[in-house]
Formats: sequence, structure tokens, C-alpha cells
Amino acid sequence: MSRYTGVLTESSECMSKIGYIRVSTEHQETARQETIMKQYQVERVFAEKMSGKNANRPELKSMLDYVREGDTLYIESISRLGRSTRDLLNIIDVLQRKGVTLVSSKENIDTNTPQGRFVLSIFAALSELEREQTLQRQREGIAIAKSHGKYKGRQPIAIDWMKFGQLYEQWKSGNITAVEFQKQMGLRSNTFYRRLREYEQGIK
Repeated sequence: MSRYTGVLTESSECMSKIGYIRVSTEHQETARQETIMKQYQVERVFAEKMSGKNANRPELKSMLDYVREGDTLYIESISRLGRSTRDLLNIIDVLQRKGVTLVSSKENIDTNTPQGRFVLSIFAALSELEREQTLQRQREGIAIAKSHGKYKGRQPIAIDWMKFGQLYEQWKSGNITAVEFQKQMGLRSNTFYRRLREYEQGIK
């Protein structure tokens, strides 16, 4: 559901204050988050009652489609955008590529400041650590399976590079998120980012 507050004027269209509200279930109230939006005097709020376990949320997508360069997105806390570190970074990546500032009340994050950008770099580092730990567990599991003669290896996943290229352009222009890109290609995160690096190296 989208909630509108205030009236957009011609001047505010260039630099708008946008809000995003999320609670996980229909039984939870949004009043506290709405109060924060009023304090920030946001002009438009996108709100939904859905789990943050993934980025497949209608109002989140609508918000990412709506925001544009110069806008500021206000949230009550980072967890409102997503529970997954990788989903969170993908969403922030879209906002940064579109020239949108992110302000989170609870963590006191403002990506228009050096301190805010530093906090985001910590999130990125944690995501990379999480990815490396996952890969390490996979390698250990494969080593154990090989020692028991049970590991046969995986066949390479065939890639439709034409489709990949079309989705890549949509992603670069901010029309879709990295999560949507990955989902439409039917790839897991590790494979997706490996193919993404291969594609970008090929077009340089």
C-alpha cells in the first residue's frame, strides 16, 4: 500500500523527501514509523506489511522505481529495507547509482556524510565476510565428500548472454535491482556475481 502525505510542488519534484515503512505482519502497527516520517516532513511514503526476508516486495520496488537523483529516502531503521545483508547492499547500490541519499533514524546514518558512507563500507565488509565463510564451508564439505568418493562436481550452468546483457543494462540504469536481475537469470548469488564480473570484463 502507498501512503501519500502533503502535496508535491514543481520545485520539490527535483529534490523530494521520500519515506519507506515496513512491518512484517498485518497485526503490527506502523504508527511509530509514521511519526518519524512526520518529523522528517516527508512528501511521499511507501508502506507495506511484508516480511523482509527477501527484496521481492511491491512497495519496495515501487519506491526504488520512483526515487530519482537528488531525492532523500528516510527509514526508521536499516532493517526496514531488508534482513539480508546482501539484499540490503543491493538496495543501497540502486539508491547510490540513482543519486539518492539514504537517512536511517535509528542508526543515525546519512549517506551524504563521510560517517554514513563509512558505516555502509562496514556493511559491505560484513557481507564479503559472510560470503567467504559460506564458500569456506562449501569447500570443506566438498573436501569431505571427495574423501568419501561421493563428490562428482557440478556441470557448468549455461548462460543466455543476450538476456544477461539486456538485464544488465536495466540494472545499470536503475530499472531493476541486482536481486531481480539474479532471479530472472535463475542464478545463485555466488554464480551471479561471478558471471557479472565475467560480463563486465568482456565489455571493457
